[in-house]
Amino acid sequence: MSRHDPGRPVDSDVDLHQPAQRAELRRAPWATLGVIAAGGAAGSLARYGLGVAFPQPAGVFPWTTLAINTSGSLLIGVLMVAITELWTAPGWVRPLLGVGVLGGFTTFSTYVVDIGRLLAGGQARAAMAYLLVTPVLALAAVWAGSAATRKVGARGEGSAR
Repeated sequence: MSRHDPGRPVDSDVDLHQPAQRAELRRAPWATLGVIAAGGAAGSLARYGLGVAFPQPAGVFPWTTLAINTSGSLLIGVLMVAITELWTAPGWVRPLLGVGVLGGFTTFSTYVVDIGRLLAGGQARAAMAYLLVTPVLALAAVWAGSAATRKVGARGEGSAR
Protein backbone atom coordinates (compact mmCIF):
# COMPACT_ATOMS: atom_id res chain seq x y z
CA MET A 1 0.00 0.00 0.00
CA SER A 2 1.39 3.37 -1.01
CA ARG A 3 1.56 6.14 1.58
CA HIS A 4 1.81 8.83 -1.09
CA ASP A 5 -1.31 10.84 -1.76
CA PRO A 6 -1.54 11.00 -5.58
CA GLY A 7 -2.94 14.52 -5.30
CA ARG A 8 0.25 15.84 -3.66
CA PRO A 9 3.70 16.09 -5.27
CA VAL A 10 6.44 13.80 -3.94
CA ASP A 11 8.92 16.67 -4.10
CA SER A 12 7.63 20.10 -3.11
CA ASP A 13 9.80 21.70 -5.83
CA VAL A 14 8.33 19.48 -8.55
CA ASP A 15 4.64 19.07 -9.37
CA LEU A 16 4.24 17.04 -12.54
CA HIS A 17 0.51 17.89 -12.55
CA GLN A 18 1.56 21.33 -13.82
CA PRO A 19 2.05 21.27 -17.60
CA ALA A 20 4.97 23.74 -17.47
CA GLN A 21 6.92 21.52 -15.09
CA ARG A 22 6.20 18.38 -17.15
CA ALA A 23 7.45 20.19 -20.24
CA GLU A 24 10.59 21.34 -18.40
CA LEU A 25 11.33 17.79 -17.28
CA ARG A 26 11.07 16.49 -20.87
CA ARG A 27 13.07 19.41 -22.26
CA ALA A 28 16.11 19.71 -20.00
CA PRO A 29 16.77 16.83 -17.60
CA TRP A 30 20.16 15.96 -19.05
CA ALA A 31 21.45 19.50 -18.93
CA THR A 32 20.29 19.84 -15.32
CA LEU A 33 21.78 16.49 -14.36
CA GLY A 34 25.00 17.50 -16.11
CA VAL A 35 25.44 20.71 -14.13
CA ILE A 36 24.55 18.90 -10.89
CA ALA A 37 27.12 16.20 -11.65
CA ALA A 38 29.83 18.72 -12.54
CA GLY A 39 29.11 20.75 -9.42
CA GLY A 40 28.97 17.62 -7.28
CA ALA A 41 32.36 16.52 -8.55
CA ALA A 42 33.85 19.92 -7.72
CA GLY A 43 32.28 20.04 -4.26
CA SER A 44 33.31 16.48 -3.45
CA LEU A 45 36.87 17.16 -4.54
CA ALA A 46 36.98 20.26 -2.31
CA ARG A 47 35.68 18.22 0.62
CA TYR A 48 38.19 15.45 -0.09
CA GLY A 49 41.01 18.00 -0.25
CA LEU A 50 40.08 19.39 3.15
CA GLY A 51 39.93 15.86 4.54
CA VAL A 52 43.45 15.21 3.27
CA ALA A 53 44.74 18.57 4.49
CA PHE A 54 43.16 18.12 7.93
CA PRO A 55 42.96 14.38 8.58
CA GLN A 56 41.12 13.12 11.64
CA PRO A 57 42.52 9.95 13.22
CA ALA A 58 39.97 7.29 14.16
CA GLY A 59 38.39 7.89 17.56
CA VAL A 60 39.06 11.65 17.53
CA PHE A 61 36.24 14.18 17.41
CA PRO A 62 35.57 14.84 13.68
CA TRP A 63 36.31 18.55 13.61
CA THR A 64 37.01 18.58 9.87
CA THR A 65 33.62 17.12 8.95
CA LEU A 66 31.90 19.49 11.40
CA ALA A 67 33.68 22.47 9.83
CA ILE A 68 32.83 21.30 6.30
CA ASN A 69 29.15 20.83 7.09
CA THR A 70 28.89 24.12 8.96
CA SER A 71 30.70 26.18 6.31
CA GLY A 72 28.78 24.48 3.50
CA SER A 73 25.51 25.26 5.27
CA LEU A 74 26.56 28.90 5.66
CA LEU A 75 27.29 29.09 1.94
CA ILE A 76 23.91 27.52 1.12
CA GLY A 77 22.25 30.31 3.11
CA VAL A 78 24.27 32.93 1.23
CA LEU A 79 23.56 31.34 -2.15
CA MET A 80 19.83 30.91 -1.70
CA VAL A 81 19.27 34.51 -0.63
CA ALA A 82 21.60 35.82 -3.33
CA ILE A 83 19.87 34.01 -6.20
CA THR A 84 16.29 34.30 -4.98
CA GLU A 85 16.18 37.77 -3.43
CA LEU A 86 19.11 39.85 -4.69
CA TRP A 87 19.92 38.76 -8.23
CA THR A 88 18.24 37.20 -11.17
CA ALA A 89 20.25 34.06 -11.78
CA PRO A 90 20.06 31.76 -14.79
CA GLY A 91 18.15 28.53 -14.16
CA TRP A 92 21.31 26.40 -14.03
CA VAL A 93 22.90 28.30 -11.11
CA ARG A 94 20.86 26.71 -8.31
CA PRO A 95 21.39 23.11 -9.52
CA LEU A 96 25.08 23.73 -10.18
CA LEU A 97 26.00 25.55 -6.98
CA GLY A 98 23.29 24.54 -4.51
CA VAL A 99 22.63 20.90 -5.33
CA GLY A 100 25.94 20.15 -7.03
CA VAL A 101 28.85 22.04 -5.47
CA LEU A 102 27.45 22.58 -1.98
CA GLY A 103 25.56 19.29 -1.94
CA GLY A 104 28.80 17.51 -2.86
CA PHE A 105 30.82 19.57 -0.41
CA THR A 106 28.64 19.00 2.65
CA THR A 107 28.74 15.45 3.89
CA PHE A 108 26.00 14.41 6.23
CA SER A 109 26.58 10.76 5.35
CA THR A 110 30.10 11.06 6.77
CA TYR A 111 28.56 12.73 9.82
CA VAL A 112 26.55 9.56 10.47
CA VAL A 113 29.59 7.33 9.90
CA ASP A 114 31.61 9.52 12.27
CA ILE A 115 28.98 9.03 14.98
CA GLY A 116 29.26 5.26 14.53
CA ARG A 117 33.05 5.43 14.73
CA LEU A 118 32.92 7.44 17.93
CA LEU A 119 30.49 4.94 19.44
CA ALA A 120 32.63 2.00 18.31
CA GLY A 121 35.62 3.70 19.94
CA GLY A 122 33.79 3.92 23.26
CA GLN A 123 33.18 7.67 23.04
CA ALA A 124 29.44 7.81 23.61
CA ARG A 125 29.49 11.36 25.01
CA ALA A 126 31.45 12.70 22.07
CA ALA A 127 29.13 10.84 19.68
CA MET A 128 26.06 12.33 21.36
CA ALA A 129 27.56 15.81 21.36
CA TYR A 130 28.44 15.50 17.67
CA LEU A 131 24.98 14.10 16.90
CA LEU A 132 23.34 17.15 18.49
CA VAL A 133 25.83 19.90 17.63
CA THR A 134 26.10 19.26 13.88
CA PRO A 135 22.47 19.93 12.88
CA VAL A 136 22.23 22.86 15.30
CA LEU A 137 25.36 24.47 13.85
CA ALA A 138 24.27 23.69 10.28
CA LEU A 139 20.88 25.35 10.78
CA ALA A 140 22.45 28.29 12.58
CA ALA A 141 24.94 28.67 9.73
CA VAL A 142 22.17 28.68 7.09
CA TRP A 143 20.35 31.33 9.10
CA ALA A 144 23.53 33.40 9.58
CA GLY A 145 24.44 33.17 5.90
CA SER A 146 20.92 34.18 4.89
CA ALA A 147 20.73 37.05 7.37
CA ALA A 148 24.18 38.40 6.50
CA THR A 149 23.46 38.25 2.78
CA ARG A 150 20.14 40.07 3.24
CA LYS A 151 21.89 42.74 5.31
CA VAL A 152 24.64 43.23 2.74
CA GLY A 153 22.03 43.26 -0.02
CA ALA A 154 19.96 45.88 1.79
CA ARG A 155 23.05 48.02 2.35
CA GLY A 156 23.88 47.76 -1.36
CA GLU A 157 20.35 48.81 -2.35
CA GLY A 158 20.55 51.82 -0.02
CA SER A 159 23.83 53.04 -1.51
CA ALA A 160 22.53 52.66 -5.08
CA ARG A 161 19.78 55.23 -4.48
